[in-house]
Amino acid sequence: METAEETHDEVPTITTVARLANVSVASASRVLNGIRTSPDTAARVTRAAEAIGYVPNAAARSLRSRRTGQIAFAMPDVGNPVYTAMVASIQEVARAQGLRLMLHSTGADAEDELAMVRDLKHRFVDGLILASLDLTDAHADELRHAAVPVVVIGRPTKDTPVDSVRAHSRKGAADAVRHLHDTGRRRIALVNGPEHTAPGSSRRLGYLDGLRSCGLPREEALIAVGEDFMAGPGREATDRLLEEERPDAILAANDLLAAGALAALHLWGLDVPRDVALVGMDNSALCDVTWPALTSVDLGSAERARLAAELLLERIEEPEREPRVVGVDPQLVVRASSVVVA
Repeated sequence: METAEETHDEVPTITTVARLANVSVASASRVLNGIRTSPDTAARVTRAAEAIGYVPNAAARSLRSRRTGQIAFAMPDVGNPVYTAMVASIQEVARAQGLRLMLHSTGADAEDELAMVRDLKHRFVDGLILASLDLTDAHADELRHAAVPVVVIGRPTKDTPVDSVRAHSRKGAADAVRHLHDTGRRRIALVNGPEHTAPGSSRRLGYLDGLRSCGLPREEALIAVGEDFMAGPGREATDRLLEEERPDAILAANDLLAAGALAALHLWGLDVPRDVALVGMDNSALCDVTWPALTSVDLGSAERARLAAELLLERIEEPEREPRVVGVDPQLVVRASSVVVA
């Protein structure tokens, strides 16, 4: 058997490792690629590789196995605290499996999302988690032909053959309206984002469900829609609402819209919650830094992301199994913005 000193002038290769360990190249390859072999062979190959500083060629191994050791997460807005929480949750699952996580912010642009799915043919990752506000038939077509596994956080169109994780935001919005009604509010408004999107549509429906269950009339004048789900449009939509109506409570379709609504209410000189109670949705990190602290519907952002990551890893290992749909139930978290303390 050769010594490490006798091979120190060579560029370390798997052949060098095999010769130093006195095993075949095939045996050395099995050990270095994590394939089970005899303990003695594994120990000898590992010692030889360490002795000469051999590092496996990841690119060549990827070509053979068609694995990159990477997954990707594409989301509408990397600055939104909901997606920040999702990134942390996915990263935890990926790290535990020795995988790297790549991030891509789509700006909620459907064409960007579709291009991301198409580009999977280049196999730069082993799988993709896609969070989208508006999954269309075009998405379904691209997902049907995706080159690597994709898991969706959201509601794909019917019969889209992918795993998906969903929030029951319609139920959460209805729960929020009932909470406001239980605290004595009777003119409950909705500040929504674009209603053609899945969250905009489901939260409007949940708001209307809540009104019906409380015996409250539906008033279109109490619904204000922002151009997106951000704080600025939330403030502008609330301004428009207050110019025409005076609600005693507002349900905002997410926490960013709620932060904008809160700013508008302060500028109008209205006390929250005494004059107008306020509830958001997502239960993001924003809720504990607003004044007053924001009551919000927890839609399980971190849990949805964790489930999506686990589904993706399962799909990578079992590409032929039937698609699964997983839901996460909402939970109302009551804080100071919706309850008057005597």
